[in-house]
Amino acid sequence: MPDDLYQCYQAAARAYQAHTTSCPHCTGTARCSEGERLWSAFERLQDAYLDRQRTKHTR
Repeated sequence: MPDDLYQCYQAAARAYQAHTTSCPHCTGTARCSEGERLWSAFERLQDAYLDRQRTKHTR
């Protein structure tokens, strides 16, 4: 069974990558407002997934 949180975090990464491919304002160090929104969503989901993974392994 696929991990829903993992799937969401990967989808957020793909959405950000798709955006940066076509956005002339987004770079490795600067983002437009939409790029920042997408990056923040990716970060939150990745952090949640990694925190859950760490919790699983410490039990």
